[in-house]
Amino acid sequence: MTDAVHIGPEPARGPDLQRLIAAVAQGDQEAFAALYDAVAGPVFGTVKKVLRDHAQSEEVAQEVLVEVWRTAPGYRPERGTVINWILTLAHRRTVDRVRSVESATVRDHRAALLDHTPEFDEVSEVVEARFEREQLRRCLRSLSDIQRQSVTLAYYQGLTYREVAETLSTPLGTIKTRLRDGLIRLRDCLGVTA
Repeated sequence: MTDAVHIGPEPARGPDLQRLIAAVAQGDQEAFAALYDAVAGPVFGTVKKVLRDHAQSEEVAQEVLVEVWRTAPGYRPERGTVINWILTLAHRRTVDRVRSVESATVRDHRAALLDHTPEFDEVSEVVEARFEREQLRRCLRSLSDIQRQSVTLAYYQGLTYREVAETLSTPLGTIKTRLRDGLIRLRDCLGVTA
């Protein structure tokens, strides 16, 4: 077995992330700047793979790096490498953003539906008004022709009792009697209590 031979310059090694995260955990801002420079690209790439929106990806990547600064003391080397820990934070934050956007979309959609859906009371009132009109038509059909004519002229066409009498060429007293009898029958038919 032969040892590998490397020809050319020594490959560039990245910064020691383990050392940097330990310093960041102690509040070392210069170490954080170096860590930031080393991981910002991979963090942004991880976030953008999911979000696909450049501006949102930049925002989430910044949130992740701020979280790294805040939670650096919680990093445990026995659980994985620094880069894996940071990329796990990035993935979680990205998933949270996606869920948040989806929830907002659902809320907006529901709100839009509520804006276009009539209130229950409005629907109830419309149904009740239709029912009452139909019931009134049915009760009007139960009146005699003379009563129905008198009620229709007085209450639907707005004529006075005298005008109804003149229109039907009938004495005023007879019209008053027909209207009274017709209204009593309507009240009974509609189930209205006096």
